Amino acid sequence: MPVDPHIAALLTTIAEAGIPPVYERTPEAGRAQFLELTLGTRKPEQLVPVGSTEDITVAGATGDLSARVYRPDGDGPFPTVAFFHGGGWVIGDLDTHDNVARNICRRSGVVVVAVDYRLAPEHPFPAAAEDAVAAARWIAQHLGELGGDARLALAGDSAGGNLAAVVAQQLHAEGTTLAGQFLIYPAVDAEGEYPSRVQNAKGYFLEQPSMDWFYGHYAGAWDDAKDPLLSPLHAADLAGLPSAVIVTAEYDPLRDEGEAYGKALRAAGVEADVRHYNGMIHGFFDMGTFSPAAQTAIEESCARFGELLRG
Repeated sequence: MPVDPHIAALLTTIAEAGIPPVYERTPEAGRAQFLELTLGTRKPEQLVPVGSTEDITVAGATGDLSARVYRPDGDGPFPTVAFFHGGGWVIGDLDTHDNVARNICRRSGVVVVAVDYRLAPEHPFPAAAEDAVAAARWIAQHLGELGGDARLALAGDSAGGNLAAVVAQQLHAEGTTLAGQFLIYPAVDAEGEYPSRVQNAKGYFLEQPSMDWFYGHYAGAWDDAKDPLLSPLHAADLAGLPSAVIVTAEYDPLRDEGEAYGKALRAAGVEADVRHYNGMIHGFFDMGTFSPAAQTAIEESCARFGELLRG
């Protein structure tokens, strides 16, 4: 089907505004641009309501990291979800993904702990992965204080989906019981060749040159593109991992690798519910305020994740 008309209008607006693509900017300028496109354009009435929020710190691999706790309305305790934001490991922060975290909290009925991990190129691979693992370990040790019960799950979008998948593999190997993983258009195969990377290389928000820019800043000096800390699709053994809800979008360069990861999980005996959304593009999880179809997809996939966590 064609691109959702509301999202197509947004793509036209961005193109007509002449905003330089992120791959033509410095990381610092890219971060400022991303913040302006997300938090900077959000109206107060578009803030997704949750029960409460609290800014805290969690332990990272080399020191404390900023984090934000989102608690839903109602009586808990609830499952707790460690959330890692997207942005190619180079841009993005707690504020750019505030509404994404709020939607997961509200629509899945979970405590969300969003983690502000270290970014590249100042902190190249594997810094983000190491921070994500360390933060998830810390969250696992403080579930009661955070408002959750014994259930810990993982979530992330794009590069954050990569980190969530990496953390799931690492914590499972350590013997930590996980309730599930919510991988939203995840990047799981650094150098994979997929039709979606060719079909959707230009014109749909995330473009191939941007992907090259992100990977270059994050792991350009790394020799092994199949290292599971970078490309979790290539882990030697996926058996026993927590059940997953994987979201993919029709017009997303990452579509095929997300679906390939779901197939690989199922082949290893892991429940994987791959939700493919026609007409959507990369980043649609923050586009529900102006696209009813995107909002429907957000609500449906978050509800499915909540169902998975509750058995």
